[in-house]
Amino acid sequence: MQASDRFNINSQLEHLQAKYVGTGHADLNRFEWAVNIQRDSFASYIGHYPVLAYFAIAENESIGRERYNFMQKMLLPCGLPPEREDD
Repeated sequence: MQASDRFNINSQLEHLQAKYVGTGHADLNRFEWAVNIQRDSFASYIGHYPVLAYFAIAENESIGRERYNFMQKMLLPCGLPPEREDD
């Protein structure tokens, strides 16, 4: 692997990270990464009707109620953010 290949791969990664929020970046902490993963998962569940129907049957709820529950969980999927230390 040459230095130019490494530069090309890094520039492509930086481009993807700038374009798509969920791909992360160097300053992303563990909590923010987990929130992105949870929100992406809930959005996928809502967007795929068969998966939503599966969850509705498994939890004995209507599909509309499951959709509502998933949208509510998207607000704070991992609970409140941890306290930040201001330096």
